[in-house]
Amino acid sequence: MSALKNSVLENILKVEGGYVNDPSDSGGETNFGITKRVAMSYGYTGDMKRLTKDQAFEIYAKLYWHKLRLDDIEKLSEKVAEELADTGVNMGTRRAARFLQRSLNVLNNKAQSYADLTVDGQIGNATIRALKSYFLIRGVEGEKVLFRMLNALQGAFYVTLAERREKDEKFVYGWYANRVM
Repeated sequence: MSALKNSVLENILKVEGGYVNDPSDSGGETNFGITKRVAMSYGYTGDMKRLTKDQAFEIYAKLYWHKLRLDDIEKLSEKVAEELADTGVNMGTRRAARFLQRSLNVLNNKAQSYADLTVDGQIGNATIRALKSYFLIRGVEGEKVLFRMLNALQGAFYVTLAERREKDEKFVYGWYANRVM
């Protein structure tokens, strides 16, 4: 396991904390930020209060880190991998992948730098190739720009959520304090 993966997932577990069952939270009952629905989709059948930190780590690794192909992305940019992990955990892997695909599409100079991607929420070989091409062209500064773009999309989505569902206003401050950099 990479040091980055371990560090990122441990930080997510720390930020998410332990058991919560807040009626205002659309995710419902959670432990270490893992919703009951996600835990069950992973095969967990126990009481959510008994989900261990190690089990939560395994779920984050399989259903978020690996699904987003963050082992591949971390080789290109640890910063982008960390941002996608955070967004994936908090907003879903499909949304995190779409944020990356949308960003790469608008940064490709009208498809002159690399082909436009289908924004399907799945990080496949085409997305990885486009990301490699982007970094070859834009280098270190490109990493900073892409990170900012991904973070801006995440932040904008939090505002949209709170505007759409007043109950989410309760969480906006914490989302910005812990997730938007």
